Amino acid sequence: MNYMDPTGVEARDAIFVREAVTGWLGAFERALAGGDAADVAALIEDDGNWRDVLAFTWRIVPTVGAQDIAAGMVARQPVVQAKNFEISADRTPPRRVKRLGRDCIEAMFAFDTAFGQCEGVLRIAPVGAAGDAYKAWVVSTSLESLRGFEEQIGANRPSGAAYSRNFGGDNWDGVREKAQSYENRDPTVLVVGGAQAGLSAAARLNQLGVDTLVVEKWPRIGDSWRKRYHSLALHNSIHVNNLPYLPFPPTWPNYIPKDMLGLWFEFYAQVMEINHWTNTEFTKGEWDEAGKCWVVTLRTEDGSERIMRPRHIVFANGVSSYPLEPNIPGIDTFKGETIHSEGFDSGAPYAGKRALVIGTGSSGNDIALDLHSFGCDTTIVQRGSTTVVSIDPSAKLNYALYDEGLPVEDCDLIGTSATPPMTVKGYQLAVKRMLELDKDMIEGLEGIGFKFDVGEDGTGHQMKYRRRGGGYNLDAGSSELMIKGEIGLLQDDTIERYCEEGALLKDGTIVPADVIVLATGYYPQGELVRRALGQDMADKIGPIWGEDADGELANMFKRTPQEGVWFIAGSLTQARVYSKYMALQIKALEEDLIDTGPIG
Repeated sequence: MNYMDPTGVEARDAIFVREAVTGWLGAFERALAGGDAADVAALIEDDGNWRDVLAFTWRIVPTVGAQDIAAGMVARQPVVQAKNFEISADRTPPRRVKRLGRDCIEAMFAFDTAFGQCEGVLRIAPVGAAGDAYKAWVVSTSLESLRGFEEQIGANRPSGAAYSRNFGGDNWDGVREKAQSYENRDPTVLVVGGAQAGLSAAARLNQLGVDTLVVEKWPRIGDSWRKRYHSLALHNSIHVNNLPYLPFPPTWPNYIPKDMLGLWFEFYAQVMEINHWTNTEFTKGEWDEAGKCWVVTLRTEDGSERIMRPRHIVFANGVSSYPLEPNIPGIDTFKGETIHSEGFDSGAPYAGKRALVIGTGSSGNDIALDLHSFGCDTTIVQRGSTTVVSIDPSAKLNYALYDEGLPVEDCDLIGTSATPPMTVKGYQLAVKRMLELDKDMIEGLEGIGFKFDVGEDGTGHQMKYRRRGGGYNLDAGSSELMIKGEIGLLQDDTIERYCEEGALLKDGTIVPADVIVLATGYYPQGELVRRALGQDMADKIGPIWGEDADGELANMFKRTPQEGVWFIAGSLTQARVYSKYMALQIKALEEDLIDTGPIG
């Protein structure tokens, strides 16, 4: 009996909850094995949600509605042969929770298929007056490992016999040096980009035994963060940002500065034995249909070129690609310094000067804060309506799951269970609470003429990020300074054009400036594909990031219409979670396991 529950009520309820989950899983397995879609549908709410991550479909597929869910599962069951459904032994036990404002029982379960070991998330709620029967509101199914090709971790870790006490032969360092040289071989996978997405993908592929090379254009791994503006730090808490297999030290700050993160990435690449070439730029790639591989050109540190023939290219360059400098009337006549946020380092050189920062996204606001902190007279130019959210407490709401005390791995699995409609509803509920928490800040901004919005459907900054990669500010303090008048605010529609001295307003006055910072964003990732692979290939692949027809992220983490091209981007959390599923797909293709045909 639980000492903290002397009456045994909680203990008895835990047994009841477990029995309810076990009963549903048993009924589901029997219905699935029987191949009757009606029996499967009877266990799911009419508007129930199923998100499959490779387990049944080899794709990332959301489905809403009991009939469609049942039909999809039953159609694939003869090939998949899903069985042995049971509560996950190593996960958080089933429990009562409130999700999206609804009370339910939530459980994580395990099962087997013909291809590997899988897990999922189940949410059930009672039906009928008696309340002794349950239907699923949510069920997710995720492939977690391939049978016969399990990750080389834990009990499966390598012995080290190839170099341990290898007297007269190569030690570990010698083995690593040879592996990274690629003198007489090509990698199976070429990863372009050595930040969180590329490193996560490479680490996952390594553990599946897939030969992978990361190329990074900067001199050091981590430079893509080190070389960003001086004051940059992560805007979300450390406990959601671990890379695969290796958590951050417990001594590290809650919001990690960019240089610490760059240092960690460099360390991570070494200890995770990730083959990587720095000072190396991917310049061109062509698909060899006959050879079923890519012919890629890499420009190396000494200016020479290396031709490689990987079977897969993983673009891990981020949601954005090249700096976008829009056509701004008169900007070319400005006599001061004009710099894109990509090239901004610190406000120190501009102490005592005047700056205009064009753009009200997070980068623009952080740069304005940095300039202001060094005594630069700074004004932000707002070009369009912006969502503004306080980093603490409001932005933390989107990671509330990770504050429930569950292991990160359990939170990651739960996070993958949401279909797009659930994601939208979750963000809408979060935004309502954000508006309450940030009420004073929002009123203050609107009081000075700031154009504020909460997204096209009340989903706030998170759906703006998913749909367009920008349009919001995770506020680190610039809003308060604007409200106080310590940082200026200028609306773009009041500007006639830019001139030699700064911004010429429509009323004839001039807002003078010594420097103009273009915090105007970046081209989408498709521009990188167009430049590297050509327009025809970019057209074939289609949009990257944003929402596809299912509401999922377009062409991210999954097979694309072009064989051998993959994309991974997003936050450290997204990189950690979805690198696993992308690596599993690549390994499955290499072992000829995927049976569902090409994409597109």
